[in-house]
Amino acid sequence: MKIAFVGKGGSGKTTLSSLFIRHLAAAGAPVVAVDADINQHLGAALGLSDEEAAALPAMGAHLPLIKEYLRGSNPRITSSDTMIKTTPPGEGSRLLRVREENPVYEACARSVTLDDGGIRLMATGPFTESDLGVACYHSKVGAVELCLNHLVDGADEYVVVDMTAGSDSFASGMFTRFDMTFLVAEPTRKGVSVYRQYKEYARDFGVALRVIGNKVQGADDVEFLRAEVGDDLLVTVGHSDWVRSMEKGRPPRFELLEANNRMALQALQNAADDSYAHRDWERYTRQMVHFHLKNAESWGNAKTGADLAAQVDPGFVLAEGLSAVQPA
Repeated sequence: MKIAFVGKGGSGKTTLSSLFIRHLAAAGAPVVAVDADINQHLGAALGLSDEEAAALPAMGAHLPLIKEYLRGSNPRITSSDTMIKTTPPGEGSRLLRVREENPVYEACARSVTLDDGGIRLMATGPFTESDLGVACYHSKVGAVELCLNHLVDGADEYVVVDMTAGSDSFASGMFTRFDMTFLVAEPTRKGVSVYRQYKEYARDFGVALRVIGNKVQGADDVEFLRAEVGDDLLVTVGHSDWVRSMEKGRPPRFELLEANNRMALQALQNAADDSYAHRDWERYTRQMVHFHLKNAESWGNAKTGADLAAQVDPGFVLAEGLSAVQPA
């Protein structure tokens, strides 16, 4: 399943996404974790030192390689230079799978060993001083969107993406790329404001959205969240000594995480697993094409000098049963 963690800055989405990743790895599940937030903190939350986190390869820096690999032998894409972040796959495109080895993972992913398992970690890369005044950071997460467009994952595989803060995810169609979106909200008016934005924007796209109430201190906080988000509230999480130690860089073994928080993480996995029954590859592909055509018309055609609508393969539907196209 493809799972997104979203929320306003400071809500705790990175902490909770890292706990969920640890939970999945401890259960032996194959996991690809992606830090798609320009403020790169997921590596540190997973136990990397500052030096190790800074050494993670930036996906944005490898965008030419990603495009050329995913293009494969797709005859509708005349050049990898004409691929943009929303370019959908078609006949001849190379697809990514969670468990395989491929040049994209070799260049952009690093193995991270956790207490009870390991994961692949990818990062879009930080906004650097050289970007100031010359680049929009949304272009940096384009590598993530392009990979998600070409990713085929199964019921027992997990792709967990720590998204950009606030409602910035709606700057592209990436918010529709997930089987389940977990929105982390504090029990405050500001805390639920991003939920309202997400709920409104996602209404017409069938986005599965559940809320994690974070920094909850008592029944009054739970009642507030329930009144604001209704049945979308899945679990609530309060203070954690384990998390406090982790944030100090001295995490205990994950098995020592508080029982109530382990139960909350299992509830998240159950909700994600349940979403698999509602997976609709035709709708997924249709939405991919919808946002590609919007981007092509608004800026892509002008930027590339090509008619990007011609990249759409009308008979192609992304699905688990598709055969992988092997490198030439």
